[in-house]
Amino acid sequence: MTTKIVVIGMGYVGIPMAALLADVKDFYVTGIQRQSKRSGWKIDWLNSGKNPFEGDEPGLDELIERVVTNGKFKVTSDYDQIKDADYILVDVQTPVDEKRIPRYESLRDVSKQFASHMKKGVTVIIESTVAPGTTDNIIQTILEEESGLKRGEDFYLVFSFERVMPGKLLEYITDFPRVIGGGCEKANENAKFLYGKVVKEELQVTDTLTAELTKCVENTYRDINIAFSNEMALVAEDFNRNIFEIIKLINYRHDRMMHFPGSGVGGHCLTKDPWLLMYGLETYTPKKYFDRVKILPYGRELNDFMPEHMVELMEDALMEADKHDNLKIALMGVAYKADCDDTRNTPTVRIIHFLKNRYHSHNIEYIAHDPWVREKDYNETELTSDYDKAVKDADVLIFATNHKEYYSIDLDDLKQKMRSKPIIIDGRNIFDKRLLKANDFVYRKIGEGSNTN
Repeated sequence: MTTKIVVIGMGYVGIPMAALLADVKDFYVTGIQRQSKRSGWKIDWLNSGKNPFEGDEPGLDELIERVVTNGKFKVTSDYDQIKDADYILVDVQTPVDEKRIPRYESLRDVSKQFASHMKKGVTVIIESTVAPGTTDNIIQTILEEESGLKRGEDFYLVFSFERVMPGKLLEYITDFPRVIGGGCEKANENAKFLYGKVVKEELQVTDTLTAELTKCVENTYRDINIAFSNEMALVAEDFNRNIFEIIKLINYRHDRMMHFPGSGVGGHCLTKDPWLLMYGLETYTPKKYFDRVKILPYGRELNDFMPEHMVELMEDALMEADKHDNLKIALMGVAYKADCDDTRNTPTVRIIHFLKNRYHSHNIEYIAHDPWVREKDYNETELTSDYDKAVKDADVLIFATNHKEYYSIDLDDLKQKMRSKPIIIDGRNIFDKRLLKANDFVYRKIGEGSNTN
């Protein structure tokens, strides 16, 4: 029996999910992507069987080519495709604004658009991360008002969040347990049928609100753990010791797994999901303990501080090198994560903003290097994939991303290319301080005191 699926939003979640489902026997998938200036090009790109992501995504190129060639997957901007769908998956971005309020424009818009087209019996699955309470209080209301149908009787609504990460898009869908939060037994059974075809691990059924909370709490947990590591990195710097050595000693215990500090937290999820949790708490609960929630906002603010700390480390290194103006500063790594092309909320942009706000009359030349990112996704400075161009005559290299090629840099060669008293600011524990000092680099690293041996 043929199952028709529509996936709305051709991004880091929608594309791999659509391709995996299209590879299932008797599943036919249509992706819907709006014709925007930024992303509309993906429609023709995907319909030609090509992967639009620049980063290293094992298996995705072959999978997309196969399902398109086999006639199992196509992409359009036409919502009329909804009328025959047995399943509708929603994978649009749900950012927060500068006031930390959810921006649901895309989520509301697509919900209104497909609601008027959906047939009776359809199962709608929200995979986008939302503030706890959103599915029941916002999405259900829109779908019922626009369609005239009733949840649990005429259509089924489920929240089942994604856990994808650039570089592991397919693996994190197929090899992680899946949480399914439907509003009734039938909704859960329909979702289990769908995900059971692609997910190899356990399908865990719960209610909608618990599923929403699980997603937000899971990412907040990681964000806070990173914040703790970042705070301890600052402590180690004050003690003039190396936090990475300390973490290694701690993690020798089998029951400890301390995270690593770094130049900042980026990506679409960790930077906003704690605020979604706070918004849901404030909006949909009596707020009995709202004023007690302190760790979450502090951790988020500390992680946002780390790009500024990279600039502080650079300023300290400039003093040691006696450099003040007429500088070339190279940002090494623009993607928020190693070996991918995802620039969403990348710490590099925050570093650039801090630099430009602090230095107005110092005649500074900026350039960014990244082997994966293209100009369409970054416009803060000149961008190049040419390593030699980026480092040539540079005074300062700021490593914000730990792309694998940075670990094999020839220090002798690098020293010859850079100007005298070359400076390296290491935000990802890429280099060994002893080797850099032996090569006469001025070196600063997050989590390591400047006077350590």
